[in-house]
Amino acid sequence: MKRIKYSKVRKVLPNNFEYNGVYNADPVEMQLFVYNDQDFEEYNNVSFEKVAAEFTDKKQEHDIKWLNIHGLHDVELIKNIGGLLKLENFIISDILNTSRRTRTEELGELLFFSIKSVLPNENFDGNLKTEQVSFVLKDNCIVSFQEKKSEYFTHIRQRIRTGVGIVRRKKNDYLLYLMLDAIMENFFIVIEAYEDKIEQISIDSRISRKYNFMADIEKGRYNLNFLKRSINPLREALYNLKSMEEDEEYENIQQSSKAFFARLHQKSLEMLDQIEYDLSSLDSAANFHFSVQSQRMNQIMKTLTVFSVIFMPLTFIVGVYGMNFDNMPELRTENGYYIVLGIMAIISIIMIIYFKRKRWI
Repeated sequence: MKRIKYSKVRKVLPNNFEYNGVYNADPVEMQLFVYNDQDFEEYNNVSFEKVAAEFTDKKQEHDIKWLNIHGLHDVELIKNIGGLLKLENFIISDILNTSRRTRTEELGELLFFSIKSVLPNENFDGNLKTEQVSFVLKDNCIVSFQEKKSEYFTHIRQRIRTGVGIVRRKKNDYLLYLMLDAIMENFFIVIEAYEDKIEQISIDSRISRKYNFMADIEKGRYNLNFLKRSINPLREALYNLKSMEEDEEYENIQQSSKAFFARLHQKSLEMLDQIEYDLSSLDSAANFHFSVQSQRMNQIMKTLTVFSVIFMPLTFIVGVYGMNFDNMPELRTENGYYIVLGIMAIISIIMIIYFKRKRWI
């Protein structure tokens, strides 16, 4: 995840909205569900005019309406949706600005929730893909803004279609809980994938003498810290949702739903604990590798030192008899060469035996 960089130049037109994400290849699609405990209606590739008609239909004012938008690069459409919901301009700007951190904000009868979703690519080479998902709750409506089409909420749609569970008997705050839970499941998938990779890195640190896996350790640290940065503000937002007192509670979050958001807050704590453990595992793998390398280097230096000590007296003997003085009786001894070689061999053998008894070699 790149660092957030803010432009120092003030905008001349403060209401000139712009999508700053990277997912702008596919066309924007909208899907609308209108349901109650008895029945539901589903509209795919729905137009803005149809959405406006359903949202303002007095006959369905008590039904839950879920509008899911795939794609944010159609800025005019997002502005029109914002106008339909009577969103403040800064809320529309935050929906389009994907560099903002996870946060929640209440504006009277409206609740805005923004979250980062992460998934590895299909081959899992350690690179994380990110997507910002925003939610707006107002009255009996909930609008989810996704940067691209994904399968986060497939099981939720199926529950609405079949009436399985309690989703059709609950308000839109329960639907928000289900969608946040689905996104957080992706965090668990990513963390689990990294744990498998970390386990392999730990094995490599014990058996490999190469340094190429150190790059994997650094990449793992970077991505785990990115996950930590994504989950920390989510934990804070969920804590705010589940811990508000009755006289301070959000108008769009019922007291009976606080337990659901408390579960999500607990999940966020579990994820952070697991990330801390994984970071410690990476540090342990790196420290173990460097310890092994240091021990191996010490062993090499020890071996070289032993051989140097063995050759020191031999070098001394050779130096003595290489001084070429005329009055050196040993130089004229008939078997002096063989005697010196024998003495040198005996000295070497004695030193090797001594070093072995001392377990230096």
